[in-house]
Amino acid sequence: MSEPRAEVVVDLDAIAANTAVLRGRVGRPLMAVVKADGYGHGLVPAARAVLAGGADALGVAVLEEALALRAAGVSAPLLAWLHAPGTDFAPALAADVEVSVNAEWGLAEVVAAARGTGRTARLHLFADTGLSREGATTADWPGLVAAAARAQADGEVEVVGLWSHMAYADAPTHPTIGAQVRLFEEAVGIAHDAGLHGRRHLANSAATVALPDTWYDMVRPGIALYGLDPLGGDAGVHGLTPAMTVRARVALTKRVPAGAGVSYGHTYTTDAETTLALVPVGYADGVPRAAGNRAPVLAGGAQRTIAGRVCMDQFVLDVGDAAVAPGDEVVLWGPGDRGEPTAQQWADAVDTIHYELVTRVGGRFTRRHVGSAGAI
Repeated sequence: MSEPRAEVVVDLDAIAANTAVLRGRVGRPLMAVVKADGYGHGLVPAARAVLAGGADALGVAVLEEALALRAAGVSAPLLAWLHAPGTDFAPALAADVEVSVNAEWGLAEVVAAARGTGRTARLHLFADTGLSREGATTADWPGLVAAAARAQADGEVEVVGLWSHMAYADAPTHPTIGAQVRLFEEAVGIAHDAGLHGRRHLANSAATVALPDTWYDMVRPGIALYGLDPLGGDAGVHGLTPAMTVRARVALTKRVPAGAGVSYGHTYTTDAETTLALVPVGYADGVPRAAGNRAPVLAGGAQRTIAGRVCMDQFVLDVGDAAVAPGDEVVLWGPGDRGEPTAQQWADAVDTIHYELVTRVGGRFTRRHVGSAGAI
């Protein structure tokens, strides 16, 4: 069997080990977030790996992700939270998927599905405590709570979660953190006064590693499960191992003279006779176009900066006089234990976050899973 031109290699054992580290750290239930195709690591394999590592529940954004997990035989407790008006909740209730609502109209749609299916919906109520994204505002929260209490009294829903999301957990001393915690506790108090006592959860990855006061009844990490530091530093400090390696094989090499312009617009020019190596992945595969002349890769035993613009299907490296040949491996990012760049290095180079890099890489890359965690 021929080697792939380019592949994303995912270490499932690393995902399981990271989950175990975080679960042991907090000493309470952990909801592992596997949305966005497991943050680019593969939805179903990632879900099985985090469960093997001790996760108590799974979280996804949209119902399609939740139903895909159920179709694959994943039976763990499962929450989906991002819904547009007109969502059909009946398949979710039939599959025992917990759902979140932000507003009374959303609750009404869930209640309608509960009546139609004869199933009690397991419900999480989302309070906006300062992110100004999902969630009911302070003004709207009492009305949502009252409506949910009525629906629970009627047997149409069971409120099993009270939750919110943090804006600045990656800056652990930021004043918004204390403000959000206060608003969250006020929201929980209103729910408790109405007889609603679901599991409280607030902590994302950054809060899970840095803010114990936000752990409440359950934590909800995402990116940290995949071995990337939510605080933007070295994940090893937290006992985490990056699970993703992105690699390709050199497609062509050529000697060129000094003064040779490289790639579109000649934004890179060779300053001496040198070897150029062509790497057959580009922005159609999720390699940021902004990586040109900025991002590092490992090739020929050393880290080298991409030479010139990243194209749709390919980019070029200036490897000097190194003995690089067609078929040789080039590593864009990985754990960093073999001299390769990390996703954090790439994020710093192209002024983004590693979340974006790992979730967008794909296109024509082959994805391969290694390790045995969660294997069936």
